[in-house]
Amino acid sequence: MEQKIEKSARKHPAHRHLKKLQKIKRKHYHPIIHEIHKKHNISKKTLFYVKEYGPHSHIPQTIIRESLRILLFASLISSLGGLTLENIKNIFVTIVPLIVALPVINDMIGNYGTVISSKFSTMLHEGLVKTKWWKTSELRKLFLQIIVISTVTALLVSAMALAIGGLSNYFIDVSAVTKITLVIVFDVIILVCILFLMAVFAGLYFFRKGEDPNNFLIPITTSIADFGNMCILSILVILIF
Repeated sequence: MEQKIEKSARKHPAHRHLKKLQKIKRKHYHPIIHEIHKKHNISKKTLFYVKEYGPHSHIPQTIIRESLRILLFASLISSLGGLTLENIKNIFVTIVPLIVALPVINDMIGNYGTVISSKFSTMLHEGLVKTKWWKTSELRKLFLQIIVISTVTALLVSAMALAIGGLSNYFIDVSAVTKITLVIVFDVIILVCILFLMAVFAGLYFFRKGEDPNNFLIPITTSIADFGNMCILSILVILIF
């Protein structure tokens, strides 16, 4: 059965063109991409991966090689995040709900960074992002969706953290509820905006260099999410408490 499928694929009119496409050097554009797209109605995203990650490209080695330096840089940034909390540890450890919310926010913001990165990379490959990227309707829609969802989840995290803090005999009055909620909501919204802008600028930079943004954006945004969360949280605690 598999042999029949393989023979059938070889008879497809686009097979000869796809084999030729796989032999083109990575990061080199060739007019055949546009030709195959028009003639055989194959998406440019598919053709991109056929060329960049075909049998000749050694996918695991390519991804590791392109991602290793950025991962090391991202790890360094993340490790510096804890230093910011060290400066306010005396205040921070007394606010039980924020201690409860910190790991949740870290994970949540990291997930938003992954979503933004993957969605924006897909838009770049599909040619949806124009020169004036801020006028791209799909990108503006994505930003609005992430902002709304992150605000709702931030409010849910605040409620959960306050409930757990109450069970831990942490004194909570109206003032404390307001301050803790504001810190968490502002922290999440500010970080989402920073991650969105970072993903856009870094994605455009790597895409114009002929690189695959997927190999760079996720490590960058997740590390900035960790580092930025601790920095912004520290600043908000100092300003609000």
